[in-house]
Amino acid sequence: MKSNKAVFEVPDSARNGQVVIDGGSGADRIGNGNWGTTTAGPPNAGLPNSLAPNVSEGKAAPATDETPSIASHMKSILSEIGEDPTREGLVRTPDRAEKALRFLTSGYQIDIDSIVNGALFTHECDEMVIVKDIEFYSMCEHHLLPFFGKLHVAYLPDKKVIGLSKIPRIADVFARRLQLQERLTRQIAETLQRVLEPRGVGVICEARHFCMMMRGVEKQHSGTVTSAMLGAFRAQKETRDEFLSLVSQRNHSFS
Repeated sequence: MKSNKAVFEVPDSARNGQVVIDGGSGADRIGNGNWGTTTAGPPNAGLPNSLAPNVSEGKAAPATDETPSIASHMKSILSEIGEDPTREGLVRTPDRAEKALRFLTSGYQIDIDSIVNGALFTHECDEMVIVKDIEFYSMCEHHLLPFFGKLHVAYLPDKKVIGLSKIPRIADVFARRLQLQERLTRQIAETLQRVLEPRGVGVICEARHFCMMMRGVEKQHSGTVTSAMLGAFRAQKETRDEFLSLVSQRNHSFS
């Protein structure tokens, strides 16, 4: 018998995410549940920089008057590839590129605790909460090319719930860095585990990588799926299978 589910629209601030609060028994299944979990990235990768000063990817330093700007380096790059940085279409390109790059890596400068901003609420809820189909855009740290896709984030509350819009905002903090998909998935899961102290967290990331599409192997239709399962999502197959089943449902009212 299928479980009863209460489905709610997510506010605009949740970036087109979707929320399913499921009161079922977890009887639904997809496949054999062997999605596995990722272990890439340092052990403290899910913590904000203020609490994890040894995170391997470091912290991007803002430009100062004493350091050359990104724009000045970009002029040299344009010359190196055979372009004329003084021609009309490229005169302002270095400045635009610097502005874009600083936005795309702005996650280095944001503290997770300031994003959560106290939006934790005491609530007796023992049912799974899922925010699904959160779109994200990030930059591959190997080639500085974009990768993009969707995130599905779930947690099992333990007397505390978090404001729904905070989950996509946390995802953006880590996506707006030079990243690996495996690390991004893990950082989101570990951060929610630290902030919420739930009984478990599950994160699935589906992405397409321009470094595989535009160059190298040049495969246009391949995708990459990574997952991170903590707590009950790792220890209990029923919980994990329920999460995978709910995420796989595409015939929902959000479309």
